[in-house]
Order: sequence, then C-alpha cells, then structure tokens
Amino acid sequence: MTKEEIGKSSVQQNIRALMVFLGEYAPFNQMEELHLALLLEHATLCFYTNDDEILNPDQGTVDHFYIVKQGNVRGERPYEKKNNTTFEISPGECFPLAALLGERATRTVHKASGDTFCLKVPRKYFVEVFTLSDMFRDYCLRGVSSLLDQVNRKVQSKAVENLGNQHSLDQPLGELATRNPIVCTPDMPLQKVIGVMHSKNVGSMIITDDKRQPKGIFTLRDVRRVIADGLRDFDVPISNIMTATPKSLPYTASAFEAALLMAKHHFAHVCVVDEDNTLTGVVSERDLFSLQRVDLVHLARAIANAPSVAALKDIREDITQLIDTMIAYGAASQQLNHIITLLNDYTVIRIIELTIKSFGDPEIPFTWLVFGSEGRKEQTLVTDQDNGILFNAPQGMTDEDARAALLPLAKAINIQLDECGFTWCKGNIMASNPDLCRSAKEWEEWYYRFIDSTTPENLLNSSIFLDMRPIWGDEQAATSMFKRVVEKIHKNTLFQKMMAACAMNSRPPLNMFKGFVYAKGGEKNTIDLKIQGLTPFVDAARILSLGQGIIESNTIDRIKALVKAGAMNEKDGNAWIESYGLIQLLRMRNHQELSRTNQELTNRISPSQLNQLDQRILRESFRQAQRLQHKLEVAYSL
Repeated sequence: MTKEEIGKSSVQQNIRALMVFLGEYAPFNQMEELHLALLLEHATLCFYTNDDEILNPDQGTVDHFYIVKQGNVRGERPYEKKNNTTFEISPGECFPLAALLGERATRTVHKASGDTFCLKVPRKYFVEVFTLSDMFRDYCLRGVSSLLDQVNRKVQSKAVENLGNQHSLDQPLGELATRNPIVCTPDMPLQKVIGVMHSKNVGSMIITDDKRQPKGIFTLRDVRRVIADGLRDFDVPISNIMTATPKSLPYTASAFEAALLMAKHHFAHVCVVDEDNTLTGVVSERDLFSLQRVDLVHLARAIANAPSVAALKDIREDITQLIDTMIAYGAASQQLNHIITLLNDYTVIRIIELTIKSFGDPEIPFTWLVFGSEGRKEQTLVTDQDNGILFNAPQGMTDEDARAALLPLAKAINIQLDECGFTWCKGNIMASNPDLCRSAKEWEEWYYRFIDSTTPENLLNSSIFLDMRPIWGDEQAATSMFKRVVEKIHKNTLFQKMMAACAMNSRPPLNMFKGFVYAKGGEKNTIDLKIQGLTPFVDAARILSLGQGIIESNTIDRIKALVKAGAMNEKDGNAWIESYGLIQLLRMRNHQELSRTNQELTNRISPSQLNQLDQRILRESFRQAQRLQHKLEVAYSL
C-alpha cells in the first residue's frame, strides 16, 4: 500500500465511522445521510507528511475534492512574500471549492502541516452530490456566508430561550401595516378630520394628493397640540395643521427598520408605500409593541425626555435587555451597533441639555463631537468617552475667551457621562481637555498639522480622530470642516502609506500551524476580539476609504462605498463585511452573557470554550482580515 493511498476499500468499510466524524462539522452535519454516504463511498483516504504538496497551480484543472480527516493543510500563494500562509484548513474542512466550481486550476499551493490524512473524492461525485444536496450546494456557493447563517440561527435560538417566542423583526411591513388606511385631502376641515378619526377609532389620518401619495400626517398627539395652542377656528384646512412630508418606508422594508426610524425621529407612525410612492398602509408604534414587544421606540423617547441624570442612569439599564431582544429578532451586528449608538447619542444629547439647564447657557455656539467607536457608530456595551467641542467664538470674543467659558461646562458634561456608564477616558480624549475644545479654524489647522507631520503620536491620533462625527449643535460646521480634512488626506499619499504601515502592527490572531494566537496580558489563552479581530478591518477600511476621498465613518459603510467606487471587488467586500459582522456579533454575545451574570465586561474570549462551528467561522473571519490587510499592503507597496 502506497504512501498516497491507503485504499478505497478501507474507506468503504468505515463509511459509518466517517459519517459520524463528519457529523460534527458543517455543512456535513446538515446533509441527508444518503448524500453524505454517496460522497464517502467514492472517497480515497490519502496520507501526506509535513510539507508534502497536495495541490498546486501547475497541476492544471482540479479533478478532486478534499476533506481534511486529520492534521492540517496550509495554503500558500506563490506571489506572497516568503510564501506567507494565506489560510489554514483544519479537520472537517474541505478544499478547493472555488477551483472546482470554476473548473480551473487552483491558485494556491496546498501543503500538509505535519502528518495529515485527507479524504479525496473525484470531481464527478463532487458534482453529483452538489446537484443533489441543497445544503451542500449552498455551502459550496456561499462558504462562510452559509455557516454564518447557522451561527446567527443558534445565537437567535439561545436568545429566544430567554425571551420566549416572539415575532421576528424581519417581518416585512407589507404584512404588518394596517391596510386601506384612513386618508383625506389637504383641504378637508380640521373638525371633520377629528370627527372621522373618532368615528373610525384610529390614531392617525394620512393626508394624500390625488395620486394617493402621502403629503402629511395628523395624529392624536397633534389634536392635543392644537388644543393646547388655543386654536379656535376648527374649520381651517388640515394642510395648515398637519405635519408635512411624513416619514415613509417601502412595503418591503422590515419591522426593524420602522422601529429604528420611529426611535430616531420620536414619532409613532410610519407610512408604507409602494414603488410609485403610493400609500399602501400605515404601521404604528402600537403595532410594533403588540406584535413584536419592541421597546426601542419607547426607550429612545424615555431617554430623550429624562428629567434628570439619575433617571437617565436607571433608564439605561434596560439597554441590555433590549439588545437580547434584538438578537432574538435576528438583528445584524451593524443594526445592533446602530441601536446602541442611537441610544448613546440620545443619552449624550440629553446630558448636554440637562447640564446646560443646570449650569447655565454659555451663549457660545458649539458642536459636540465624538470620535473612535462612537464616531464610527460601532459602540457596544463596553465604552469610554472620546469626545471634543468645536465652537464659534461670538463677535468681540477671542477663541481663548470662548474656550475658557466652555471648559467648565465641558467638564460637567464629562462627569455626568461618566455617571451614566461612559467611563472617563484614560487618555484624556474628552471635551474638558483644552486641546480638544477648539474653534472650527483651530480644529482644521490641528488636523492639517498631524497630516503633514507623520510622527508616531499623530499616526496613533489618526486611528481615533479620523473616525469623527457631530451629534449635537451645528453639525454642518463640523461636517464641512471634516470634508476639507478628507480632501487633504486624499492628496497626501505619504500620510496614507504611513497609516497603512502602522495598521500592519495589528495582525489577525492566526499563526501558521497552531491556529489562534493568544493576546498578551490578561486572562491566559484568550484572544481579544476588538484589538486582534476588529481593528484590522477598521484600520484597513479607514485608510482605503480616506485614500478614495470617502467621508463615511462607519466601517461597513466604508467598505460598501469602496465597492461602489470600484476600489474593491463586490465579492471581497461582502466577505469582509460578513466576517467583520461575525466577530462583532460574537463580541456582543459575549458581553450579553457576562452582563447577565454580573461579570466585568471584556473583549477577550477563550477559543477553546467555543463550539467547533464558532471556532471555524472565527478562523475564517480572521483569514478574511488577513486578506484585507494584504490588499492594504499591495495598495501601498508595503
């Protein structure tokens, strides 16, 4: 018996044992036994010693499908520096799918890492099982996306166990909205509108034009408003009183999108329209509460109207339960980030309002800026403060005078934020720091200095201050200033290259042979999902997008903008978005579990405590981070 082939007969004798073995790995654990048996019946068990080549591009069109039975297989790209490993394949994983599906040669050299056994299946039977098995075909075509669906289902299932069965927020508005809503024309008198609402027992009236396109909305809240305002003439046309240009969503949008829109704008009704902007229905906050038990809208409104900082602190304790609910409803990691960021923004805004009320208005126009993860809309339950102030000194007042007047207020705001769970920044990146309380001109000049002077400190600053957005005050002043900053970076390729070189210091936690690379310090044998997992995506997306003059601050939005600009392949972009989202979702799930047991929140996890599917997905996500970093290396010739 040769080294290459132990024999098909021994495999046939052990098909049942092999099926049990593969039953622990996706996608084989989801396949019908008949289909899996068909694959294994025609498999040959092959043995390779360390560094033996299993496949290489020179062998021509791939004619076999491989499954790793024991040991590991590493992939090397010939054009990579020093043949760096581009991926590692572990037991239960298979290769080379892209080459088989494309009927071409592999572009990667596959080598054994140590003594390795692989099941080798002729392409003919791979194609037959691919045709018969929906699960196998889905995995072959979508790879990590298919596995990610399984992870999401498990996460949702676990969350639902804690919450009980509830309707999914993925439900389309076309199924949820009230059909044939009560409407009227803009010239209908107010008194008649109120009478119709009373007789029909509805909470809103949609005002439409002759094409049934929504032009305004009038609700019970508006009834209270007009009475409180002392309106005496109830014969005025409803167009004089209605809220014009009501918010609308297409009937294909989800209940989640409606809830987020209501929470963001503090209203209780959303018009549902078709492709021609014709009204087809109305969905209300009550609909979402009764069918979905969603309290996002209520929580956002409670935060925005909190009477005191102490009340805010109590209200914010409900956020953990809300995130549990969102996970159960199948919200993606980006949606979860946006929810947390939205509620955090409302908290910051309310604290600013309450502090000004108690402290006194300085009568100096200013804008509250946020940086880092909050600037990217990527906050989780673990967050500290990264903020600053942009002001415009009134006539007759110098910038120094304005700064001196604002700094005590800024410190009071920072203290109140700390009280509400936004911990004091150890690096003093806070508005109470005089260096971060600047006029618009001073901010712009400061950005220009650190772009033109590529010191280690300025490169570190770029990873924080180039993720910026305004959340209170004159947002346009900050946005206009930052657009000019991005234009300057777009023209400064040296600064981009220095940022790219600096980003290479945060490597994904994978090594060539043993899998995960553990983080230094802290708990033993753990990886840091934020620093080791997310940072490579965040840094690469930031640099590549700034290089294209893109002003988006969110990592996923940056990748989408790069794809749209033609600077990134759509397939690659989707893979990077999914991988980034998976790491973020695991991080949030870890935070939720720690929070439920009153443990200190941390970004560290132990890979050994994850199930095999989670480990596999995490490895694949880190490999995608390596690929994105390689794109950065190529783009800037590092």
